[in-house]
Amino acid sequence: MLILLSNDDGYTANGLLTLRKHLSKYARVVTVAPDRDRSGASHSLTVTRPLRAKKIEKDYYAVDGTPTDCVMIAVYKLLKRMPDMVVSGINCGANMGEDVTYSGTVAAAIEGTLFGIPSIAVSLTGMGRLNHIDQKEYLKAAKFAYKAIKKVEKEGLPEGVLLNINVPMGAKVDVRKYAITQLGKRVYDDVITEKSDPRGANYYWIGGTVRITGK
Repeated sequence: MLILLSNDDGYTANGLLTLRKHLSKYARVVTVAPDRDRSGASHSLTVTRPLRAKKIEKDYYAVDGTPTDCVMIAVYKLLKRMPDMVVSGINCGANMGEDVTYSGTVAAAIEGTLFGIPSIAVSLTGMGRLNHIDQKEYLKAAKFAYKAIKKVEKEGLPEGVLLNINVPMGAKVDVRKYAITQLGKRVYDDVITEKSDPRGANYYWIGGTVRITGK
């Protein structure tokens, strides 16, 4: 089995490295990921400049572009055949509700789906985007991702449909149980923060905290 692995947190992200190591026990994993954090890149393409793919080691590449760029370059140029599956993640933070429209993690899976490849996006959910996630949480998500991969390998996915997985963090979470859900609504407070730089010019920071998650 040939898996194309990507993400939007960058090729050195812990979630990606954990998933790469775990999946490599069972399949050939070719990792093609952005050379830096491209969170929020959505399904964007780089069309205004050339792209470069740096080979880090065998089956491991860093691309100076978006997650969508990574999948396209991998499929058209780096791989000798179509991958059996595209897997994106493990993202540091949830991808739920309309957030999936901004997510580079989900976008990589969308691009794989457009190629007709079964595609899965994997994210960790918790209280905001955490900087210090226990390694056990990534490993837990990686193990669940492998179970999902085996199920998709056996049963397939409907045409034009990807699988977006959000694994909740917490020691008491039982990853043997899961539910198929529909996208809900996420409402944010303080979406844009306005401040002034040392020269008195205003600047804006897009962020915010989730106030409501639901239908």
